[in-house]
Amino acid sequence: MNHQPFEEWLLTEQLISPKEKLELDAHLRICSYCSALAETGKALRSVKKVSPVAGFSTRFQAKLAAQKAAERRRKRYGAILFTFGGLAMLMWLTGPYLFAFAAAPATWIAALIEWLVFLVTTLQAVAQAGSVLLRVLPGFLSPFAFMVLVSALAGIGLLWSVSIWRFVRVPRGV
Repeated sequence: MNHQPFEEWLLTEQLISPKEKLELDAHLRICSYCSALAETGKALRSVKKVSPVAGFSTRFQAKLAAQKAAERRRKRYGAILFTFGGLAMLMWLTGPYLFAFAAAPATWIAALIEWLVFLVTTLQAVAQAGSVLLRVLPGFLSPFAFMVLVSALAGIGLLWSVSIWRFVRVPRGV
């Protein structure tokens, strides 16, 4: 059974035409759902509205401020506990490595120099490979294919930066 116009007439409490009133009355005689909805509406409209006790808003605001302060305090203690717990776990896991690191400075200095040499040689190799690729690539691609490739890369870059902007921005206002 279609309740849509009758529910709307009952819930919005707007004036309806006499023809619509006759349709609603006929529907209410045969539909228990809509008649219950109408009875509920009548009961809610007939209830006497009581004004709040004096000082309600100030008590409510004070209670809300106290709850917010307690929540901030709970979050602060949780953050401190989480930080110290994480630091303790980190020290427990890395403690043996830190002691070995401090005990043999020659080992870590050699490892640092080895890592720096690896980084420099890797960057040189990537630069050489890139320059070779840039010299050879125009011979393989037509100007149209090159522009399509550049446009696709530009579109991907734009999509990437817009998605980062959407994830990072902080909503302001309501």
